[in-house]
Amino acid sequence: MANIEKKVIALGSRLRKCPNVITLGIRPNFSDYSEMEAEQIQKAQKIYYPGTFYSELFDSIGKKTFPSYHTYKFVQDKIKQTALFNLTGIPHPKTRVYYGNLQKTKIMDLFHFPFIAKLPRGSAMGRGVFLIHNREELMHYCDITSVAYIQEFLQTDRDIRVVVIGKQIAHAYWRIAAQGEFRSNVSTGGEISLSQVPKEALNLARYVARTCGWDDVGIDIIAYQDEYYVLEANMKYGKEGFRKAGIDYISLMEQKIKSGEI
Repeated sequence: MANIEKKVIALGSRLRKCPNVITLGIRPNFSDYSEMEAEQIQKAQKIYYPGTFYSELFDSIGKKTFPSYHTYKFVQDKIKQTALFNLTGIPHPKTRVYYGNLQKTKIMDLFHFPFIAKLPRGSAMGRGVFLIHNREELMHYCDITSVAYIQEFLQTDRDIRVVVIGKQIAHAYWRIAAQGEFRSNVSTGGEISLSQVPKEALNLARYVARTCGWDDVGIDIIAYQDEYYVLEANMKYGKEGFRKAGIDYISLMEQKIKSGEI
């Protein structure tokens, strides 16, 4: 086991199995940390997985974190992600956000059935994603969210998940949707395929991570009519793709910490 002086400090549990990491947990109040724990946090050059709340505090005092504060600012926020993609010219399916009932009446001015509707914040693993076929389904969706996030439906039976850790691609794989399912998430029955991922998708993922300032992210990309589009970024990506490929995620992260890559 690594000498305690050489261990790094983490708050979140993602690295709890790494022998070179001391995981303290994310406490609701900083005063909940013991005097020794507080000192470890204060003296650490970098804090790993601090969580959204503490990442903002650490950024305000100039303490480095992994993932970066820029990464945390976009966690499970599709509205911010879409705005950033549009601002930077990253290819993204046509998407608009509608606030309140009056704006929602204008959805059909720009979109035609079928199209995708998502819960814009807090949803993950395919939850909160709907394929809207008619006005009845649209009305039901609008009833469950005050903010409508509407996206054109680019029909395909698979997408690509590219995981970027630090500045490097750690893994990339296909996710193939189950029969009769429009979502390719593993949690909705999607199958992981380790067939070669096109270099165009890998290059796009690198560009997205670099441009957006994200250093620990799963970027979802689809190929449609010979073009590649970024669907969204997942900062809380699963590890099933790593397991499928026989990649030891914990060893991978431990080595990246030791080398100073992250």
